[in-house]
Amino acid sequence: MSRKIYMQELEEEARHQARNARLAFATKADAGTAQSPTKRRPVENDLMEVLEQGRAAFEKLREIALYPFHVAVSKPAQKAYLGTFLLATTSLFLLAVSTVAYALFYYNFVPQVSVERTIHLQFGNGHPHGTATLGSSLASLQPYDVSLLLHLPRTPNNLAAGNFMLDLSLLAAPGSPSVPNIPTTTASVLGTTQQKLANSRRPAILTYASLITDMANTLSGLPWHMLGWKTESEVLEVAMFEGLEFPRGSRNVAQELELVVEADEKMQFYEVGVRIVARFGGLRWIMYYHRILSYVIFTSLFWTSSMISALIAWLVLALYFPSGSPLVKEEPTRSVIKREHSETEPYEPSLTEGLSDTSRTFPTLTRHTPLYFSSRGESSGRSDELVKEEEDVLQSTGVQPLIAEADDEGEGAETSGFRDSGIGTSLDEDRRAQVQRRRKALSGGRD
Repeated sequence: MSRKIYMQELEEEARHQARNARLAFATKADAGTAQSPTKRRPVENDLMEVLEQGRAAFEKLREIALYPFHVAVSKPAQKAYLGTFLLATTSLFLLAVSTVAYALFYYNFVPQVSVERTIHLQFGNGHPHGTATLGSSLASLQPYDVSLLLHLPRTPNNLAAGNFMLDLSLLAAPGSPSVPNIPTTTASVLGTTQQKLANSRRPAILTYASLITDMANTLSGLPWHMLGWKTESEVLEVAMFEGLEFPRGSRNVAQELELVVEADEKMQFYEVGVRIVARFGGLRWIMYYHRILSYVIFTSLFWTSSMISALIAWLVLALYFPSGSPLVKEEPTRSVIKREHSETEPYEPSLTEGLSDTSRTFPTLTRHTPLYFSSRGESSGRSDELVKEEEDVLQSTGVQPLIAEADDEGEGAETSGFRDSGIGTSLDEDRRAQVQRRRKALSGGRD
């Protein structure tokens, strides 16, 4: 069967070569009869070749020009754009959150640097006294300097009072629980029992001036006194507390204050006030006096910690919910590679165990012999027929078998009779080798 197919393919190839030869001869004949078109054909061919080269160059330039655009709109680029957008959005959002967090931390950690309150004195029974509310302006564990501001006219009674005493008390909020180791006192003005957190008594006196000095100052400042730009008064600033610090806890921080002026004479006052200045130190001092630097440092720390937390959360989500995991579990498939049987390999019957027992014919291309598949039983019978047919061919052609192999000592067996020169027998030897290989393959590798 294979020999018939081989002979048919040789005949088709010969007919195809003959047809090409006839076409070439007809083309030369037409070229000899028409001289003028032949002269113009090279010019037309050159023009078409130039056009093709120009078109190819244009396509090359177009590809080069559009390459950046193709790269910019490719799938990896779009994925990179999306990742960059998400990263930038997350960074800006976390930066805003860090700024808000630093602002809240600064507002709660750094107290007011200065607190001023006006004390309205009460005159009547006893010494002049007054109170003021501080609220939540003060903080615990923060040193404070407390001073009183007294605006006094230089009247004869104030000058005659000489030294007078200032009694300042810092009180807890009304109704707050008592603090251990701090005595409880009764506020003279409010008439309620409040715990006294701190108390200080300091003396004060107007600046002394002799009669001549006082008259000279009055005469020199007379124009200003007449215009109302200067008055005969004096402002005293008396320090009451230095480095006052409240213990930890909101109930240990003063919420109100009370002032009592103790003097032998009835004194006159323009205005009385209290000033509380925070004495910052450590981190509060850095955050208050170096605000920009502290903002950059603490916001960067907040932002870095937020980004690390977001990255950890993203990694956890990516670990538990991978993006490429299918919803339906797929069974693993094993790819089977088809192995072609070689003519030099021995024939193995096990290779055809899974084949069908029915013979079939499969169509092929035009002018090709259809493929024929024979069953295992039929193929074994046909193989014997092919072997017998090949033996008949060998006998008809007169091809002698190969010379016996040399013995172990390298001496070949001598043959008697006439020997051919070997010219023209290479094709027969090749065919004989192919026949022997086929016979060996069909006989299952047995000699």
